[in-house]
Amino acid sequence: MIASLSARTPVLVLGLTGRMGRAHAAHMRRYGTNIVGGTALRADAPAEQDGIPVFADIAAAVAGTGAQAAIAMVPPAGMRAAAEAAFAAGIRLLVTIAEGVPVHDSIAIGRAARAAGATWVGPSTPGLALPGRMKIGFLPDVSLRPGDVALMSKSGTLSYEVGYRMAQRGLGQSLWIGVGGDPVKGVRFADLLPVFLADPATRAIVLVGEVGGAEEEEFAAALAATPSAKPVFAIIAGREAKEGVSMGHAGALTWGEFGTHAAKQARLTAAGVRCCATVEALVEALAAG
Repeated sequence: MIASLSARTPVLVLGLTGRMGRAHAAHMRRYGTNIVGGTALRADAPAEQDGIPVFADIAAAVAGTGAQAAIAMVPPAGMRAAAEAAFAAGIRLLVTIAEGVPVHDSIAIGRAARAAGATWVGPSTPGLALPGRMKIGFLPDVSLRPGDVALMSKSGTLSYEVGYRMAQRGLGQSLWIGVGGDPVKGVRFADLLPVFLADPATRAIVLVGEVGGAEEEEFAAALAATPSAKPVFAIIAGREAKEGVSMGHAGALTWGEFGTHAAKQARLTAAGVRCCATVEALVEALAAG
């Protein structure tokens, strides 16, 4: 579903009538996203919100709008029910932004997505974007610039800085995806490699990683098994992270040599990735080709 996204893709906002749903639906629409409807958090919700039709449930929203993608602006405790309902209704791409989704719920959401043949991005993600065309989430506009670099990230904040510095340098993105920083999630770095390699609008790939887990190592293995003509650059946050201490994200936890900055950088470098120590060095490397 990610590969077929466009400004025409019909998108639902689950939880449209809530404060965050209203605010971000407005931002996404201004950016060009085709918001076709939403669902209510309360039974007494209006029939429309800021000109967007509001439906009682996800099944009715999909049936009434033909939506293919959705973003869930619902609390962590309600994420599993919302996701399972979305996949059952026919949603092909679901973005879930909430942090703090229980691990067992994330496992269930992943199982439901696979059973439905759908794509799940999240949890704890700022979303995704086709810069200059559409975005699903809250990626800052100042960091989005159309270009030919595909960007994927665990860390929202660090990726905003990378995107902003790229834009200031005259560089832009072909596709931007925040995979989220939780240990159990939907789309992972390795899943995106074939998407980026097949995209004719992408000339280079940037990976913004962080300590913890084995996602960067998985990507390195996938890249080594699929030699790429496209250059891959990376920056890994958490060089000074202490063992056994979670650094910001639930998945940013190192034990011994598992998930460390050094281990990730070594595996990526061995696979042909150019690892950069700073954002400035990363942007300069991209500018140099």
